[in-house]
Amino acid sequence: MSEQNARLLLVEDEEILADILEDALVSEGYQVTLAEDGLRAWELLERGGCFDTILLDREMPRMDGIELLKRLKQDRRFESIPVIMETSSGDEESVREGLQEGAYYYLTKPFQPELLLSIVSAALQQQREMVQMQRSVEQAEKPFAYLRQGVFHFRTIEEAKMLAQFFAKACPHPQKSIIGLQELLINAVEHGNLAISYQEKTHFVLESTLTDEIERRLGLPEYAERQVEVEIERSEERVQFTIRDQGEGFDWEKYLEFDPSRLFDPHGRGIAMSKQMSFDTLEYRGNGNTVVVSITR
Repeated sequence: MSEQNARLLLVEDEEILADILEDALVSEGYQVTLAEDGLRAWELLERGGCFDTILLDREMPRMDGIELLKRLKQDRRFESIPVIMETSSGDEESVREGLQEGAYYYLTKPFQPELLLSIVSAALQQQREMVQMQRSVEQAEKPFAYLRQGVFHFRTIEEAKMLAQFFAKACPHPQKSIIGLQELLINAVEHGNLAISYQEKTHFVLESTLTDEIERRLGLPEYAERQVEVEIERSEERVQFTIRDQGEGFDWEKYLEFDPSRLFDPHGRGIAMSKQMSFDTLEYRGNGNTVVVSITR
């Protein structure tokens, strides 16, 4: 899937706004299907409609956005489709409700076309990464499924992705586990060992230079010897991963839940998504350079 042929489901009951949004999205090469309310959108999905992202109005007749969102996240066929919630209500509680139900991207009316396109692009990037991760799990070798205990070390993003595939095979639901495992392993490299701050990553992502910056820092003397350690323990009751980086830690508490103040950032949702989607427990220790997660078997 490329952004040029990505399929979007636009669920909007205001006809004029729907036309404006459709024109903006089609002009960027997206394939857009319109639904006038949540019930019509659900009918399209039930009939086999395939979509890469759903842009969903919150307040609609017959079936509103929250009700449709709940249906989507409770149905295995649709639970992994990114949802962008749009609303005229910008109060924090309203936003939190949508986030808690699984809308990881939010737009408050009125919004500029540039912001719309930026959020759609970020949601599609998430979808591509999830599809790639789930495919990689299917192709990963089996031996890790029999692993009881082990300690592993790595230092690069590529190694993090490879290990996440294998670790997921040791979990009862690999396709869900890999999402959180890859997020935490990559975080340990980027924000831990390489000391890339949240603000710096925002800049590098927007400038499309994050990969180059990671490679540059991996070669710097102060970071070149740093490694991430992962300890896995597997019992009859659970699978536990302890991930330790050699960085200075971070203020982890504010990333455990979805923060409306970061809704329009191109990243920053990963830890909260991992906690909600992939793990039964997630606990940071000390200054934040150690995280322990577990999955009940």
